[in-house]
Amino acid sequence: MIPSNLSGIDPRAQLIDLDRVEMEDSLYLFLRGAWHVWDSDPWIDGWCIDAIAEHLQAVVDGQIKRLCINIPPRCTKTATCSIAFPAWAWAQQKISHTSGPGVKFLYASYRDDLSREAAGHCRTVIESQWYRDRWGERFSLAHDQNTRARFDNDKGGYRMITSVESKGSTGFGANIIVLDDCNSAKEIESEAVVESTTEWFDGTLGTRLNNQKLGAVIQIQQRVGERDLTGHIQTKNKGEWDFLILPMRFETWRKSHVTSIGWSDPRAEEGELLWPERFDTQVVQGLEDWMLPWRAAGQLQQRPAPKGGGIIERDWWRLWEGETFPAFDYVLATLDTAYTEDQMNDPSGMIIWGVFSDPIPESPTRVIPSDPRERPLNLHVNDGRTTPKVMMIWAWEKYLKLHDLVVTTATACTKYKVDLLLIENKSSGISVSQELRRLFSNSRYGIQMFDPKSQDKVARLNSVAPLFYEGLVFSPSEKYPWVEAVIAQAERFPKSRHDEFVDCISMGIRHLRENSLICRVVEREAEIEQSKIYRGREEPLYSV
Repeated sequence: MIPSNLSGIDPRAQLIDLDRVEMEDSLYLFLRGAWHVWDSDPWIDGWCIDAIAEHLQAVVDGQIKRLCINIPPRCTKTATCSIAFPAWAWAQQKISHTSGPGVKFLYASYRDDLSREAAGHCRTVIESQWYRDRWGERFSLAHDQNTRARFDNDKGGYRMITSVESKGSTGFGANIIVLDDCNSAKEIESEAVVESTTEWFDGTLGTRLNNQKLGAVIQIQQRVGERDLTGHIQTKNKGEWDFLILPMRFETWRKSHVTSIGWSDPRAEEGELLWPERFDTQVVQGLEDWMLPWRAAGQLQQRPAPKGGGIIERDWWRLWEGETFPAFDYVLATLDTAYTEDQMNDPSGMIIWGVFSDPIPESPTRVIPSDPRERPLNLHVNDGRTTPKVMMIWAWEKYLKLHDLVVTTATACTKYKVDLLLIENKSSGISVSQELRRLFSNSRYGIQMFDPKSQDKVARLNSVAPLFYEGLVFSPSEKYPWVEAVIAQAERFPKSRHDEFVDCISMGIRHLRENSLICRVVEREAEIEQSKIYRGREEPLYSV
């Protein structure tokens, strides 16, 4: 017999109430619950979906104002950001500029039909019985504005779409702007298309927020090239953007990256998969084979390496694992100058190098006499001589005017006890050199101009690549952003956006090699072997 105080309770209504409370607190649970409304494929759990949802919730809560998400294709980025997100935000009881049914959304993609499809699915969710059972009393869709391109609700909120190709957002404002794949992978090599997209982002989208302080911009895409919208944002970023980067295979150097809400990639092992329940090892390997390395680096690993690049591979840099640097015998600074604040040009860049030596391990050696009639001697030799190597100590890139560039350069040279400052011999470099000599004439470091003569940048970098391949060039851990900036630019050259670090690399390593401060392994081995050859007693030219 049912107690009288429970006879009026509707179990189904109680379950719906519990659902509503849980899903309002979690976009991830909302997405999982709503999935069946628009997608007939079974739901597959994955922590990467939860990571995206967690950051989108932080946008609604006002914790994040600028969010850039990079994730491989087919990992529910559109389902989470463009379909579930606005429906969930409108369902919130908390009313704010970015929460509740009054939020105005502006969505954009690189093509109209992609924007319309996601908008249609979002509207389907909101109009479904499943959604109305839980949040139907919060708001209703307006009948006079209810299309795929735009639908409004009776609380003042709307979700409207535009695209890069239509450029139709002028005149409309939004509380939250979401950019979902604004670069086409097929058109990323077109300079005109790339520039059109970045100009649209800077000129049109930048003014569409109703409130610049309270509004939010979300940019989500798979990386398709260094010049894509993410790359453009990274170039302009002054610390206001959060970057959620989710590569298909984990790369341990990314472990140190933590977003503003304290999130970091939960994976620990190199190569660990992003979503093994959906993309297992065999599937990922097939995708990599299909895409080829340069495309997979961008779309799967979220670190685009342009087609035709790769003179110096990332793995050729040796990471220094010590807590402190070794003692340096010689410190060289290389400077590529461009005193300008125009961010359309290359910035100035500097790399500081330190030459150090480590002992050659004891090893069996044959001493070959010069007289073939004498027997070779098999010895166990350690003569104390060392093999020189080079460490990248510090690097920076900045857009600076002449005076600021001179002061920044002098400060770095003094701080790192530079022996020689090498500056490329071009008009801006000559001016910087003259100013350094005039203002800092008592400095302990020398200044020398480097003349590349007629050799082009590609040839110059190729000439020093063997020293990287042979493991003679070290850098600190990739957890430091400046280290990653140098390694990434070298990896992508000659298709990288800028080349100031590449110029500093080729200039510095060539100078060290030409002045015998470092040499290739085969050259050093030949030198050592030559010194071990017994040549007998040299007879004087004249009898005494």
